[in-house]
Amino acid sequence: MTGERVHAVGDDALGEHDAVALAALVRSGAVGAQELAQAAAERARRVDGLLAPVAFEAYGSPHYGRETAEGALGGVPTYLKDNTDLRGMPTGQGSAAFRAGPARRTAGFTEQFLGTGLTVLGKTRLPEFGLNASTEYAAAEPVRNPWLTSHSAGASSGGAAALVAAGVVPIAHANDGGGSIRIPAACCGLVGLKPTRGRLVPNDQGRRMPIDLITDGVVTRTVRDTAAFFAAAERHHRNPALPPLGLVEGPGKLPLRIGLVLDSPLAVTDAETRRVTEETAARLAALGHRVEPAELPFGEQFSRDFTLYWGLLAFVIAATGRLTLDRSFRAGQLDGLTTGLRHSFRRGFARMPGALRRLRQAEQAYADMFRRYDAVLSPVLAHVAPPIGHLSPNVPFEELIGRLHRYVAFTPVNNVTGAPAIALPTGAAADGRPIGVHLSAAHGQERVLLELAFALEQDRPWRRIQD
Repeated sequence: MTGERVHAVGDDALGEHDAVALAALVRSGAVGAQELAQAAAERARRVDGLLAPVAFEAYGSPHYGRETAEGALGGVPTYLKDNTDLRGMPTGQGSAAFRAGPARRTAGFTEQFLGTGLTVLGKTRLPEFGLNASTEYAAAEPVRNPWLTSHSAGASSGGAAALVAAGVVPIAHANDGGGSIRIPAACCGLVGLKPTRGRLVPNDQGRRMPIDLITDGVVTRTVRDTAAFFAAAERHHRNPALPPLGLVEGPGKLPLRIGLVLDSPLAVTDAETRRVTEETAARLAALGHRVEPAELPFGEQFSRDFTLYWGLLAFVIAATGRLTLDRSFRAGQLDGLTTGLRHSFRRGFARMPGALRRLRQAEQAYADMFRRYDAVLSPVLAHVAPPIGHLSPNVPFEELIGRLHRYVAFTPVNNVTGAPAIALPTGAAADGRPIGVHLSAAHGQERVLLELAFALEQDRPWRRIQD
């Protein structure tokens, strides 16, 4: 497929507004939640055949969140990722290995999500069980990048990112077990904050595992939408073990010490991504922050341990699918990546106790880094979004896992340690593909990340796909 740019932004009820602006219009009575939902559904229909981001649609009967008239995001249309339960909608997990029926319950995080006032129009596509870094399938149409449709939208929240980047909705649910908020945000030119572990209601899947890698969040086109979501979510549930976040509304006033990491132990960053990261570092310095070279306190052993744990997730899915998903589940129908990870874990399971011990110890090594720095700047990914097919689950497993290691070289650290990180769309490749940078902070310090994000956005507003 020849690449093209695709968007749905137009002169309708949604216009070019972000979520905060739309919610204000709903509160004022200038527009209704039903009108916004209808406009978003029409936009989705215009791009779905080109981008394939939607797993399930409920356009005829949207699920309106609570506080629709008064909530910070009341009446704003959105989508839920297809690995999170909403009663009455199927949860397909991106997999062809089982038939998903309507969920019988609503997940705790979904209750928090709805508590912000958002209107859910359906579910977004993800790669099988969220295990890949590109939303591609063994025998189905991939999710395509709205900025260049021949290329990947990232993953695992690839469907969510494609819809937001294309202007269908201003905000969509995403979650992150190894980079799955930040990777598609970087690929699609969006803001994607992975919060501190425990900041939001715990994810049902992650809290059943020895190390909870998974945190929920959103992808947006503006920093203020991300800030508004987390402030609204905190009113529904606040973890007393973490500093309160509240509503962050602009840049901070104090100069910060920022570490700059350009390469990981696994991969040399490509020239275009390096350029964008260095340019962002220069902008932060010009804004008054002290930026200096730094190194991550992790080497290749961390990657080997994380990959083994990644395989454990696939092994558990295969072993328990008939009990936890549906009696129709067949492990033999799992895709090549899930199957390869499962078999890889079976070969190396004796190393699991040591891997778990080292992964748990990583949290302290990470915390020690933030005795020196207020934030750390790095790329999100080691290279720009690849063409469709590069990370297909049909690529032979050993080749695919090598490609993934050379691509996803920065984000898993924050999942293992539980610390927050944000992807920001500060640059682009020569062909227009977005390139994101990654800012990390200590546990509970999302405010630092949002204030830096506001400063960069105000200094040089993000590119808009409609321009």
